[in-house]
Amino acid sequence: MEIVRLAQDDTALFTEWLMLFGKAFEEPKTYTGAMPSAGYRDRLLARPDFIALAALKDVKVVGALAAYELAKFEQERSEIYIYDLAVDEVHRRKGIATALLNETRCIAHDVGAWVVYVQADYVDPPAVALYTKLGAREEVLHFDMTPLKRT
Repeated sequence: MEIVRLAQDDTALFTEWLMLFGKAFEEPKTYTGAMPSAGYRDRLLARPDFIALAALKDVKVVGALAAYELAKFEQERSEIYIYDLAVDEVHRRKGIATALLNETRCIAHDVGAWVVYVQADYVDPPAVALYTKLGAREEVLHFDMTPLKRT
């Protein structure tokens, strides 16, 4: 298995990466129903604060991770937020998610980030167990707010 960071012009790899997220989360329309244009994709993948990792086995994407480096305002430091992590069902429990997380942690070290964090749902015991193995658990509340139109 090989972990690679997606870059500009990784068209086929990006598409396969999105398809894996859609399949793993059973939300194909979310991830492939309105895929970004080549220009958007390349601008996103060129950003140093966007981390797109793929776990490849026999040149096939079997794991995917998306994360963002967030610059902090209160100190000169940053943190890495893991937005999505998925492993193809037939390849689970083989260390792929751990390898993707550890590569993210190495990237965090390289950019001088002080922490890597991720959210997990209580209804996802495998994710909770994985993240508990690798980090300190914090109990937090998460709130989604819809955007407001100015009046």
